[in-house]
Amino acid sequence: MKFLLSIFVFFPILAHAQGPIPELGGIPNGPWIQENIPTKKLISYPHVAERDVLWSKRVWRAIDMRERINQPIYYPLDEVKSYEWITNSQRWSLWTIIRKHVMNGDLRVFSPYNPVSYGLGVWDGDQLKYPIDPTPGENYYSDANFRSDLLYYMGRLGLPGDIPQVDPYGDPIIITDELGNETYKYDEPDTLWYNSKDIVEYRLKEDWFFDKQRSEMDVRIIAIAPVVYDIALDAEGNEEIRGKKELFWLYFPHCRFVFNNYFVYNDQNDTQWMSFDDLFWKRRFSSYIYKESSVQDRTIDGYAHGVEALYESERITSEMRTFEHDLWSY
Repeated sequence: MKFLLSIFVFFPILAHAQGPIPELGGIPNGPWIQENIPTKKLISYPHVAERDVLWSKRVWRAIDMRERINQPIYYPLDEVKSYEWITNSQRWSLWTIIRKHVMNGDLRVFSPYNPVSYGLGVWDGDQLKYPIDPTPGENYYSDANFRSDLLYYMGRLGLPGDIPQVDPYGDPIIITDELGNETYKYDEPDTLWYNSKDIVEYRLKEDWFFDKQRSEMDVRIIAIAPVVYDIALDAEGNEEIRGKKELFWLYFPHCRFVFNNYFVYNDQNDTQWMSFDDLFWKRRFSSYIYKESSVQDRTIDGYAHGVEALYESERITSEMRTFEHDLWSY
């Protein structure tokens, strides 16, 4: 009798320990089944009237991906290989999110320079003057012209082939230019798409202002731009870094609708991840000012270098903090 009782007592415990029944086509990835779809309602900014702005300051910031606090923006390192997009199944880097929704036509790309100049003109893309739009109702996958235009903003051409092409008989193919010079025909250079690892920083254009209606110093991000190293070929065909280059600019208030539904890794709690929109709103990143609104309209590295440039960035930040502090000092 005691043996039978022990069986009936132990059986429910054993059945409970087996966990949830796997669904058809797969098994649950964890001890529980996710029942809630992680979607969030976008929280609107408080309304600001022009008459209530007592003071304002426009600055441009750079978010360096090498800093540890910025790693949730940089990782995971998704990439494109042989027309296959390899992405993390749980979360995406900020670049993967941007690239995906630019290709889908959800985010509008603004060229950092006048497209007519092909990069040889003034780089003033933070003014959002040069939109790159597909045909209405189309996107990267269905609009060939839009797909061709995005090549200059989301990738670069690699080195051409070094083995001559051959005809069906195995002989090298020879082409003749307009001057009569004969050369071998090589494979066209491949397109090297920018991956997450290629993004070295993000640049922000933002306005700091004091709202006398709410008696509060506030900040609004106006635009954001991914930045990569500007790589060129030297005389011997080797790649060299000439500096940094803005790929394109995005209007940040539109980005919020996308960033709001993608979540950032939290190293303290895997069940409490905030969205990328929360990350920017709560200023959970490290950055430095590289330009402020001024009569010369110049960047800090135009008149300061190295440590002096960092000191100048801190001076501008201190001035904005001091203004708010002095406002409440009696």
